[in-house]
Amino acid sequence: MLSNFITPDSRDPRLNIKSRYQMLVDGKSVDAASGKTIDRVSPGHTGAVVGTWPEASADDVRLAIAAARRAFDTGPWPRMSGAARSRLMLKVADLILQHQEELALAESLEVGKPINQARGEIGFSADLWSYAAGQARALEGQSHNNIGDDRLGLVLREPVGVVGIITPWNFPFIIASERVPWAIGTGCTVVLKPSEFTSGTSIRMAELAREAGIPDGVFNVVTGYGDPAGQVLAEDPGVDMVAFTGSVRVGTKLGEIAARSVKRVGLELGGKGPQIVFADADLEAAADGIAYGVYHNAGQCCISGSRLLVEESIRDALMERLLDISRKVTFGDPLNERTKIGAMISEAHAEKVHSYVEAGVASGARLLLGGERVGREAGLYYAPTVFAGVTPEMSIAREEIFGPVLSTLTFKTADEAVAMANATEFGLSACVWSTNLENALQSIRRIRAGRCWINSVIDGTPELPIGGYKKSGLGRELGRYGFDEYSQFKGVHVTLGRPAPWLGSEQEQCEIVR
Repeated sequence: MLSNFITPDSRDPRLNIKSRYQMLVDGKSVDAASGKTIDRVSPGHTGAVVGTWPEASADDVRLAIAAARRAFDTGPWPRMSGAARSRLMLKVADLILQHQEELALAESLEVGKPINQARGEIGFSADLWSYAAGQARALEGQSHNNIGDDRLGLVLREPVGVVGIITPWNFPFIIASERVPWAIGTGCTVVLKPSEFTSGTSIRMAELAREAGIPDGVFNVVTGYGDPAGQVLAEDPGVDMVAFTGSVRVGTKLGEIAARSVKRVGLELGGKGPQIVFADADLEAAADGIAYGVYHNAGQCCISGSRLLVEESIRDALMERLLDISRKVTFGDPLNERTKIGAMISEAHAEKVHSYVEAGVASGARLLLGGERVGREAGLYYAPTVFAGVTPEMSIAREEIFGPVLSTLTFKTADEAVAMANATEFGLSACVWSTNLENALQSIRRIRAGRCWINSVIDGTPELPIGGYKKSGLGRELGRYGFDEYSQFKGVHVTLGRPAPWLGSEQEQCEIVR
């Protein structure tokens, strides 16, 4: 066993929680009509059932859509002032913080992520709700007072309607908090469908929203599998928009289904983020950041910096530092306060990650570290893994592995680095390490990615938008731009005084048109 592996403690009393959840529909906690449920076995602790939630049928989902539809069409929420919505959303943020430890434990057990990381994510989610609450009372349209003395133009912002939100398993609470507050802050109503692997904390979020006073039907949660639950959200005519975070394959399918009814779609999909390190970079800081960027959440992160592009002249010096960190980083038991890297989400996913490692070795890449599953009797763990000698055509350089696996390539010039960074179908994230700010900024300007960092990685703040280029998605979340995703804009022409008669002279008609 590796010395930096922390063996899970099967006697930890926190494993005995076995929470039983219900869906939230129209303000009521309900089971699936069939009575079917899904048990979640913690990926970090073999055999430990840590949550049970309903397995929704298509009819269960339609009931939630109908509730959201009524709440939007006839309920008070879309008609409230921004200030009134803001006050209730701030209460949700406060309740999240009050329940931070409970939520963090559930998130850690369901996802297999380190408990310390989960605490930070719950705290950040509360900040997302707070920011969205503040902006909810500052949303605005436009007026055009320069189109003539007898006319005034208005642009009215209105909520898009009922939004179906489908979230993944890797960051269930954060990603729901990146979408739900922006949607309801605009005045929309929501049906949230979390991953069947990690539904517990999403249900608790909705329950806290109910406790805060969010009206019935505004925030509904259904749990179950993508087929039928997610598919119904994309198909049902009662849903005005679908917002999905997950794989390119599923996002493309949902987009095709939604297109049949010309339904608006927001997509945040896969990534293969480059980390470019120039020769003038602070190598100690870069090595630490690179390790965090690829190992965070066991690499199960769409903005993971899984492609290391390093200037050839400093390759050896940087790799020495990076390998030293990688040998020391603690991984294993998610409930241990010292753990930095937790578990894989499922057996199938752990095997998928390993198949990529095997493909990398077979294609001629040099495996410098890791490349193996560890502690299989205790949970689903994969050792920190580093490849060198990677070439752009290898699958480990092109495809999203979604595990703690780093592929290292080298470059000689900034132009070559940017070209390599862009040589992928993805465009979700990128970072540059350099003490030359001009070089770093010019490189970032040329990289086609929606979420970028200079001398850091995986930083986040509610004020800045997130989203992808190319196959990494459509639309933007967070910041003020995030509210536009869930808004319709209506142009209103106001005539002051009596308009010129339609049956007037040809010259008068031309004046009207102008």
